[in-house]
Amino acid sequence: MARHRGALHESTGERSLMSDRYSRQMILPEVGEAGQAQLGDACVVVVGAGGLGSAVLQYLCAAGVGALVIVDPDRVEESNLHRQPIYRMRDVGLLKAQAAREALLSLNPEVRVEAVCERLTPSNVSHLVAAADIVVDAADSFAVTYVVSDECQRAGKILVSASVLGLSGYIGAFCGAAPSYRAVFPEMPRQAGSCAQSGVLGTAVGVMGTLQAHMVLALLLRLQPSALGQLVTVDFRTLRFGGFSFAAAHEPGEAVLPFISVDQVTDADVVIDLRNPAEAPESPFPIRMDVAAVERAESGTRFPPESRVVLCCRTGVRAWRAARALQSRGHMNVALIAFGGG
Repeated sequence: MARHRGALHESTGERSLMSDRYSRQMILPEVGEAGQAQLGDACVVVVGAGGLGSAVLQYLCAAGVGALVIVDPDRVEESNLHRQPIYRMRDVGLLKAQAAREALLSLNPEVRVEAVCERLTPSNVSHLVAAADIVVDAADSFAVTYVVSDECQRAGKILVSASVLGLSGYIGAFCGAAPSYRAVFPEMPRQAGSCAQSGVLGTAVGVMGTLQAHMVLALLLRLQPSALGQLVTVDFRTLRFGGFSFAAAHEPGEAVLPFISVDQVTDADVVIDLRNPAEAPESPFPIRMDVAAVERAESGTRFPPESRVVLCCRTGVRAWRAARALQSRGHMNVALIAFGGG
């Protein structure tokens, strides 16, 4: 996406409108005309237009960030509306990225907004990250977080990632000049919750999304001390904030588990689909196995050492567990696929 200097306009009338729109933040010495111009020159890629993304997008748009790229494959559902106020009842059934784009343009037509109605994957991540000054991870997917963190680390781009489940959440600024997400969270949890399974308060998601937007603005404005390498935690039950610096965290070593796309599988790979037939009636791969069978080293879980074993599931969590089990038995050449979906 081309850069868009949203703070600069040709006519006196447009300059007056710009001044009125941003006057309350431009009066801050940390912003001013120069800071507003920096925001107008920036491009932020937001991965996920759900609960977190809803708040992030609205506040970045209102603040005059010049270009926003929305990456989300999903459609608006009525169950989203309690925590995703960027949408209205009339948007139910529409693609989130497109509906969010229309809402943002009605809020601030000076901002350039692009809707990418697809999942972020290992195949498209480099193209999406290349457009960004900062990437916001609001995707609610461990697999997406690791994929986008790996690419941001490789490309030297800043990643602002947040997560909220139930009555707790965290936010951090990774990569760029800071350690990656993997350096702080080298292991996936053995089970992954979701809003549909565990529940969530809309206000909790809104607070974390607003904190993400604030962190992005602070980084774009180069406020000091920098938010890079900082993680903030929030307990919404007790209304307590915590956190720590991870600026000195070390990147993981040789046992990193990479995520790949289906189109990156080769004929030489041994591919195991860990989803059951009820979960996925059709699979692109012939071998199916339960994750517990791989962990218990049952028959069929030993492979030629020269083969790469690719483990697949919906979220990436079971594939991660199975891969660690194989690595513990000496098979280090493994990769993961997260199919995504509901």
